[in-house]
Order: sequence, then C-alpha cells, then structure tokens
Amino acid sequence: MINVMENPVRILIVDDDEVDRMAVRRALLKAGISLISMEAETYAEAIALLEDHVFDCTFLDYGLPDQSGLALVKAARRLDVQHPLVVLTGQGDEKIAVELMKSGATDYLPKSQISPEILAQVLRNAIRLDRSEREAVEITKKLKDNNALLLKQNHELEKQRDQIELHSLQQKDFIAHLTHDLRTPLVAANLMFKLFKDESFGPLSDPMHEALSAMDRSNQNLLDLVNTLLEVHHYESGSKNLTFITCNMWGIIQEVIQELQPVAQYKLLSMIALHDVTDPSSLKVLGDCQEIRRMITNLLGNALKFTDVGSVELRLGFDPSNEDEDVAVNGWVTIEVKDTGLGMSPDEQSVIFQRFRTGHHRQAGSGLGLHLVERIVSKHAGTISVKSDLGKGSQFKVSLLAHCE
Repeated sequence: MINVMENPVRILIVDDDEVDRMAVRRALLKAGISLISMEAETYAEAIALLEDHVFDCTFLDYGLPDQSGLALVKAARRLDVQHPLVVLTGQGDEKIAVELMKSGATDYLPKSQISPEILAQVLRNAIRLDRSEREAVEITKKLKDNNALLLKQNHELEKQRDQIELHSLQQKDFIAHLTHDLRTPLVAANLMFKLFKDESFGPLSDPMHEALSAMDRSNQNLLDLVNTLLEVHHYESGSKNLTFITCNMWGIIQEVIQELQPVAQYKLLSMIALHDVTDPSSLKVLGDCQEIRRMITNLLGNALKFTDVGSVELRLGFDPSNEDEDVAVNGWVTIEVKDTGLGMSPDEQSVIFQRFRTGHHRQAGSGLGLHLVERIVSKHAGTISVKSDLGKGSQFKVSLLAHCE
C-alpha cells in the first residue's frame, strides 16, 4: 500500500468557491502531504476531468452551481470511478450524509471541521479503505477464477477417469474374449494330437511320434498361458468365484507331484515332496481346492522351468505362531518350494509378483504365473515370500491359515 505521507497524491478538488479550494489544498500541504492537484468549479468540469484523468482521491463540495454533490457522486460511480470520493459541505446533516454514503461517497466532512490534521487523516483513511476494498475485490476475483479453474480441471479429470475406466473395461473385455476364442482351437488341437499319437489315423514312425510330441508340448504350453491369462483376468475383474471347502494339502501336493514328474524326468531333475509333521494328511486349509492346486502347480512348474541341474523340493509344514495378534488363528500351513536353479537378483525379487514382470534370463516367461499365485494366496488371506541368490536357486514360501474340522 502507498504511504500517502511520502508519495505524491493526485487529488481533484471540486468547489465553486476558490477560497474553499485553496483551504483544502493548504491544509493538506500543511499536513506534510505531497500533492498533485487539479481543480473544477462545476459538475460539468468535474465530470470532464474524471473522464480524462486518474486520481487517488476527489474532494467535492455538496453545493455546486449546476448540480449537487450527490449527483456528482452518483455520476462518478456510473463512470466506474473507483477512487475515494470525500464530500465537503457547509453544514452537517445526517440525512444528507446517509444518502451520500449509500450513493457511493467514501466519507463526509463539514467544512467547519477542516484542519490540516483532520483532513490529512480523512485522506489517509479514505485511500487506505479504498485500496483495501480493491485488494479484497481482486482477491475475491482471483479466488473465483481459481475456483472456476479447479472446477474445470476437476471436470477434465472426471472425463479422463471415465475414459480410463471405459478403456480398462474394453481392455478387460477384449482379453476375456480373446483368451476364450484362443482356448477353443487349442483344446481342439490337443485332442487332435492325442488321436494322432494314438495312431487313430494310421501307424506313425518314431520320428513322427517325436515331432508330434514336440508339437503337443508347444500347444500345451500355449494353452497353459491362455488359461493363466484368463484366470488373471477373472481375479482382476472381480468375476472370480471361489468355493471354499476343506482342502487336504498333502493330497493335493501328491497329485501335482505326480502330474509334473514327467517334466522333471525329462530335464533329469530330482523332484520330491517332504513334510515336517508326523501325519501330513492332518494339515488342512479352508479354501478353493482347485485354486490351491493351481497355486502349487504354478510354483513347482516355475521351479522346474528355471532349474537345469539339481533338484526341486517341496516341503509341507506347520507353523503354530500367530503372526497377527488381533486375529485368532489355529496356526499356519506352510508350503516351501526350493530349487537349485538360476536364482534372482534383489531387484527382480522386489517385483516378481507383479503382473507381466519377468526375469532377465533367457527362460523368462509371460510374467503371469507368479502374479496369479500371489492373487490366489491373497484371496485365501495368506502370505507369500521369496528368497533367492543369483546362480544358487530360489525358495518360495506360502503360509495359509490352518483349518481344524
């Protein structure tokens, strides 16, 4: 804010009496105020000056020869004059003062009270009040502009969010249809390979059997990938329905070991299942047995895939500790899958369960298998962790709530 005592103040004095105009000017100068002043004797002259010049304050007499000071105040405000208008009058009248203030006058002062001190104070107060009001108006305008901008940005963000959600739905719908459409011919091809291998269409030579077996394995790998992608889609879209019953973990493990044993034998690997309890069949969990079977299959299949020499070991155990003191549990059934394969770096371990995250080695797959395992474990309120060293293998540990019938 400008200090009116140190900076020249541009004022307009409107009065038909030259002595009164001089008295105002002398009083302000005597108060130590630096002035740049202009004068008008009539309403018409004052209007012309107000239209052509910018002032910090106008002092005007209430009684002008051609119009009243009230008329001049109203006209000035219609011209959008923003600076203070101080009305001086020869006699005090409260009704006149009220009407002047309603019409836009900043202050009202009888000429009999004019003195250097009072006039200087009136000028300071008028200018400070005016500038405070202007600042308030400017701040209010900026707030309104900012609010309008925020509303516009929020509207744009909502549109973008709607577009993203629509795109996500379209993408998920596309994946669902694509995987479903891919699965049908792959299943048909599997059946056809079986018929050929059974020599339903005629005898086959050994080289032809080997070629068919290779083709069958490739087709099965592609079918497994499509099935995994479809399962991931079901979990992420919220359309996966689980049926929770009592699952015998040792029985499921034995089935998976038997199913994957040919893969281990093909790679000349040792694959065994061990347990840390007297009766492994007593270890049960409440869950979707098919999904738990899928989880174990993916963990063992992943270990076999990334192990070229050595062994793959699955160990079933029981942990009686309560990791969450706020939840009453009967202990934890643990499944540990350990291999002597390629291992992972710390960076790979930190993202290994994320969707489409793959390792940097040549056997790296789609990055969906372990992500699906993590989703299954999460749906069963369990935990999964990994320990690994490059070149020394990996160890995955799953903990699921034990179930007592």
